[in-house]
Amino acid sequence: MNALPDPARSAVVLVDYQQRLLPSIHRGQEAMAEAARLADCARALGIRVIGTEQNPQGLGPNAPEIQRRCEATLAKRHFDACEDGLADVLRAGGPDAPTDVVVAGCETHVCLMQTAHGLQRAGLRVWVAANACGSRHPDDHDLAMARLRQSGAVLASVETIVFEWLRGCEHPRFRQVLEILKVPRG
Repeated sequence: MNALPDPARSAVVLVDYQQRLLPSIHRGQEAMAEAARLADCARALGIRVIGTEQNPQGLGPNAPEIQRRCEATLAKRHFDACEDGLADVLRAGGPDAPTDVVVAGCETHVCLMQTAHGLQRAGLRVWVAANACGSRHPDDHDLAMARLRQSGAVLASVETIVFEWLRGCEHPRFRQVLEILKVPRG
């Protein structure tokens, strides 16, 4: 796998940052704040941001901080969002469809991991924004991260991914993105 995601062929998928779920997620608010930073940087760079919601009739919608940053949100019943059409949504771009997908979400060991694996099966290269993911129990999160790494997903922080998209300080949107990243966390 190429060590860097291609910003011209990237998309971001934010998995299940749902209002009713977040209070039970270990460090849930921090994970959501990192997801928002990732989405803001992606949008500044012209990278699509798609959200998913697991059984929104039961778990409710994504938090407003996530909803407003997504150009589309896919309601799903399967833990792997690809089973509900996520890969098709991403491929809707035709020849400009993404080859690289950055994922973040909740719960790491269920919907996030199964969606990442589904994206890999669909032939996409997957990066996981590890500090923007969460589970109710830290051990579940850690084990899922190990399994994702074993499956070939690249684990990185939000800032690492964003700076890989930029490649250098000569990028025309470097200053704009840097201002987003400078906002204090939490």
